[in-house]
Amino acid sequence: MLALEIVLGFAIGLSLGLLGGGGSILTVPVLVYLVGQTPQAAVTTSLAIVGANSLMGASFHKVQGTLDWRVAALFGSAGMLGAYFASNISSQLSPTVLMIAFSLLMLFVGAVMLVRPASGIGPVSEKPFWVVFASGGLVGILTGILGVGGGFLIVPALVMLVGLPMQVAVGTSLIVIVMNSAAGLLGHLGGESINFLLIMIFTLAGLAGTFTGARLSKRLPAQKLQRAFAWFVILLALVLLADNFIKLYR
Repeated sequence: MLALEIVLGFAIGLSLGLLGGGGSILTVPVLVYLVGQTPQAAVTTSLAIVGANSLMGASFHKVQGTLDWRVAALFGSAGMLGAYFASNISSQLSPTVLMIAFSLLMLFVGAVMLVRPASGIGPVSEKPFWVVFASGGLVGILTGILGVGGGFLIVPALVMLVGLPMQVAVGTSLIVIVMNSAAGLLGHLGGESINFLLIMIFTLAGLAGTFTGARLSKRLPAQKLQRAFAWFVILLALVLLADNFIKLYR
């Protein structure tokens, strides 16, 4: 089990460093289906693991210059408010409904990313304050409800709504994920117990993954990076939907 947890931690870190997201999409199903946690416990553990790995990934992207601090601070501040106040909603939903909602959202985001052209590193068209703030708040609410750091939502939002180039959106999203995960985790404290040893194993293994992913993201073309992200999200969503619809109609 320890070897499996190390491999899974590396994979989660790799997706965060490479795509600026995918960590929570991997972590929640992994903790439920492979580690054996309940969806509610996985939500809390996921926020801690993804938040720690994202902090590491952000430091790597800062060195590479693919991080916009202004957007991260504004988008992340709104997200923290949304994540904190929405964090207790997940406990009111059944585990199966929670996973189905999670999967449907993944399908929508993946489809949008596939049909939208990607932009590489280039000039940023600054959006009004309220657009950045509202986008961050919406992602934060979904973070609190679904237990995700929000990277698979933050990256498309930063690209499509805020106007950041893909590589900059990847780096910037990691700072936002740290902020949202911290707020969501605070909202979940006092509920499900936290397995600190499990968090430490996943986080340490994720360090190597985030470093590798951050280096690779700088070298990959924006279009290929975006399409890889989109297909990853869609394929995992279909697997989760199939499994949970079977449970729902048993």
